Amino acid sequence: MTSSSSPVADVPDAPDSGADGGPGAPLRRLTARGRDESHRVASPLELFFDLCFVVAVAQAGVQLVHAVAEGHAGEGVVSYAMVFFAIWWAWMNFSWFASAYDNDDVLYRVVTLVQIAGVLVLAAGVSRAFEDHDFLIIWLGYLIMRLAMATQWLRAARTAEGAERTTALRYAAGVVLCMVGWSGLVVLPESGRLWVFLVMVLVELAVPVYAERSFTTSWHPHHISERYGLFTIIVLGEAIAAATVAVKSGVRESDALAELLPIAAGGLLIVFSAWWIYFAVPIHGRLRTSGQAFLWGYGHYLIFASAAAIGAGLEVAVEQAIGEAHISTPAASAAVTLPTALYLVTVWALHSRYFKVGVAEQLVLPGAALLVLVCTFLGDWAVLAAGLVSALAVAAGVALSARTAAGEHRAQDAEAAETAEEAEATEEA
Repeated sequence: MTSSSSPVADVPDAPDSGADGGPGAPLRRLTARGRDESHRVASPLELFFDLCFVVAVAQAGVQLVHAVAEGHAGEGVVSYAMVFFAIWWAWMNFSWFASAYDNDDVLYRVVTLVQIAGVLVLAAGVSRAFEDHDFLIIWLGYLIMRLAMATQWLRAARTAEGAERTTALRYAAGVVLCMVGWSGLVVLPESGRLWVFLVMVLVELAVPVYAERSFTTSWHPHHISERYGLFTIIVLGEAIAAATVAVKSGVRESDALAELLPIAAGGLLIVFSAWWIYFAVPIHGRLRTSGQAFLWGYGHYLIFASAAAIGAGLEVAVEQAIGEAHISTPAASAAVTLPTALYLVTVWALHSRYFKVGVAEQLVLPGAALLVLVCTFLGDWAVLAAGLVSALAVAAGVALSARTAAGEHRAQDAEAAETAEEAEATEEA
């Protein structure tokens, strides 16, 4: 993960390519990058990787819409949570590995493209997982991605020594063993698959904690925060695209423009507010320890899943408004308000609360989440009301932050004036 496609050549403090080739060689040693590297930004390969992963996110969203619109919300949400975890976890594994070891040589690129192929296979199996509870294709796609990931870790272990080598080998072994566990979704009866999923989630989350007990990989805080921010933008963009297509289809099929305008306006306000709230604070400054990083990184499952679900909820609301969804108005509204409230709370918990001063600032997002839930019961105006609440939360946050900043500025001016007066008095004496 660098500012160019040739990190070893263009970044002065990048790791030496060593015996496996010079800076321009197609194969180079896969050694750890430095946390103090400057100008670490996402590479074109990483952006392409994210874009392809959103294909799978979009497929999960489409199937969630169908399940909720047909009155199978509970079953749909469970399937969505399972599929989305597989997508998010594979994306996260790659992102943190690349932040520490990306050398952008030919082999690294090829293995990453194999991972992309795996997520496309996974995306092809999403509909079967939702409709028939058949996870075979998803498992095959996941197998491709995770074996490629294990290959990357083994390659890193080949050039590492001591505790770093142990960590890389633990990651590689953990990835392979977890894939054996995930096979339970394919071979076990349907009644036991949810338990397999819950157990394997815990095992997967434990692998990084165990692997990094004696050595912390050299992920780059600013780069990691950027990678998560970019994926948030892409997911929110997909939500807007899905909602736009739904509104367009609704107008074309039923000419219900008056019913759809409040949903469209509310949806835009929600997504715009979601973007503003996420990027209001520079979170990379807090990503200094493994404990902070694990909590922050794992918590983004809820942020990404809820952001993607907002788009699915807007599609459900559109279908209900034109009479194509077999659910009540409050149920359709809840498809938007529930993920919106979850998004607000999780962004506050992982980001905003560390930068808020005073009770009033701390209560803005939790209070907005509660009001968004209340909007569920406002009938046809629920989505618009939720959008207005989200926008008001942004406005309140900006106003309160400005007031706090102004108070701090006045305090600094008063302190400077007092210091000047003391210096003047000392000089006169």
